[in-house]
Amino acid sequence: MNATTIRPINRRTFLKTSALGASLFVSISQNGSGFGKSSQRVPELEGAIGIVTASAQAQLTRRAKGRNFFLLELPKILREELDMTVIDLNTSSIPDFAKVERSYLDKLRKAADKAGCVITNLKMNQPGLDMNSREKTVREKALVEYKRSIDIASHLGCRWARPLPRKNKPDWEIHVASYRELCDYAAPRKVQLLVENYGWMQADTNSVVELVKAIGENVAAGVDTGNWDSNEIRYEGLKQSFPIAATCDFKARTLGQNGEHPLYNLRKCFDIAWTSGFRGPWCLEHGNTDTKSLFRELGMLRDMLRKWTAEATSKETE
Repeated sequence: MNATTIRPINRRTFLKTSALGASLFVSISQNGSGFGKSSQRVPELEGAIGIVTASAQAQLTRRAKGRNFFLLELPKILREELDMTVIDLNTSSIPDFAKVERSYLDKLRKAADKAGCVITNLKMNQPGLDMNSREKTVREKALVEYKRSIDIASHLGCRWARPLPRKNKPDWEIHVASYRELCDYAAPRKVQLLVENYGWMQADTNSVVELVKAIGENVAAGVDTGNWDSNEIRYEGLKQSFPIAATCDFKARTLGQNGEHPLYNLRKCFDIAWTSGFRGPWCLEHGNTDTKSLFRELGMLRDMLRKWTAEATSKETE
C-alpha cells in the first residue's frame, strides 16, 4: 500500500477549522435555523476515513487471534497499513482511563501527529454513569466525570466528545439540562458535544434531531448507521439525522467474503448521507478477533466508501 498517496491532516488547520465550525453552529442555532442541509460540514475532514477504536478492541486488549498491538501503535498502523487518518477514540480503548496521566495523553497525541492522523472524537463510554438521574449526587458524579473526559478530549485535540445514551428514555428536562451544562463546559475548550443514536434513541427516527434542537448550542449529531431497531427506522432515522451530522460511525456487522452485508444496505446508508450533504469524516466501526481478517475487512469498507464517493462526486460534476 502506498502511504504517500494520503494527505496528512495538519492539526493546526484542523483545530482552526473546527473552532470556526463550532462558532458557526452556535450562531446558526441562536438564529433558530441551524438544521438545514449539511450545517456541520468540516472541509478539512471531507472525504477523510478512519476507525472507531472499538473496532480494534480485541487487538488493544490482547485478545485477538494473531497480532495484537497497543493504542500508542495504532496511529502508525492506521496510516501505513490501512491507509486511513481519522481516529474516533473510545474511553474504553485508553488503558486505565480512570487514572490516565497527562504524560500518556501527550504520547498518544504525539503518535497521532507523527503518523499524520487526527483524533477527532472521544466517546465517553464509562459504565455506570447517569447524568439523567433524579438523584443529585448520582447526576453530579456523572457530570464531574464527563467534564474530566472533556478536558482529556481537549488535551488530545479532539473536536468532539459524546456522552453514552442509556437504555431507558430519560427525564427530558434533566437530560437536556445536563447536556447543556456539558456543552457550556466544553465550548471554551473548543470541544463540541455529540448526540449519537444509541440506547433509547434507536427506536425513534426523530430522537437525534429532537434532542439536538432541545439542547440548542455547541451540539451536533454523531450518526451511527448501525444503531437502529429496524431497517425501516434506520433509513428514515438517517434521513432525519444526517443533515445535522458532524461525523459518522459507518458501522458494519458480519461481512461476506466480498463485502456482502445482509443485515442492512451499506450503500443505501452512504447514499442517504451524501444526499443530505454529509461528506465526512467516515469512522469505520467493524470488529473481528482475527487481526488479518479485520484488516482485510476494514480495507474493503474503506475502498467501498472511496468508490462510492468518487461515483457521487462524478455525478455532481456532470
